[in-house]
Amino acid sequence: MLIHSTWILTVSEPTILPRSYNLELVKILHNQIGLQIGSEKIPSTSFSGICGHFFTKQDFIAFEPQEFYHLSLSGLKEDSSKAIAGLNLNEYLEFLGAKFNIINREDKITSYEELYTKLVANEPEPVRRFDLQFTTPTAFGQSSGSLPLPLPSLMFHSWLERWNNFAPVYLGGDELITYLNNALFIKHHRIQTRNVQIYKGYINGFMGEVTLQIFNRADSLLANVADLLVQYAEFAGTGMKTRLGMGQTIVNINN
Repeated sequence: MLIHSTWILTVSEPTILPRSYNLELVKILHNQIGLQIGSEKIPSTSFSGICGHFFTKQDFIAFEPQEFYHLSLSGLKEDSSKAIAGLNLNEYLEFLGAKFNIINREDKITSYEELYTKLVANEPEPVRRFDLQFTTPTAFGQSSGSLPLPLPSLMFHSWLERWNNFAPVYLGGDELITYLNNALFIKHHRIQTRNVQIYKGYINGFMGEVTLQIFNRADSLLANVADLLVQYAEFAGTGMKTRLGMGQTIVNINN
């Protein structure tokens, strides 16, 4: 089972939170669903933080009453997905002295088997263009720190690592990443960097739009595997610290 749940939020009055609020909020949500943060090498959840139009000033974020915000939480395996499906936040979300009204909840539910059958096993006509939107800062872990660039090899490695760890169908290893990296290119991007506070430090990540294009010569089966991993990104997120609010990914597909 895979789930991607999104709550629509508002505030009744101007509301200020510290920029580091994500850690406190993700702890609260994980406590409510009975999951411990940091116990997994590869996290079985991804989390968006509160997204939308807000103002930042030094170490604080200001939320406005006239705006709509959204909060997403995804489960990548059966127990975490079922726990998220059963999470009831009622009418309000309160933490650190802030109160958010919950307007609506939307759930996107599928399974690894369903995704694989629909996008690969049934051999559909390949999708060769993917429009991705990175709605929270996204970066990839490097030995010297982090890299805030949408390199296709790093994006696919991120998605493939999670898929192979949780899915019943193994897709491949480094040879698949090498093939995909040679089979597609970045056709367009409009990104900017933005730092996010994690614990007591800051990580620089990229946000914005990235379009990937697969060459027509690329094998149809491998193109469909690329499609599968891109679709999976909406659940898994992209890159590092996805359970703490980084790497949230939205996919728009054009044939």
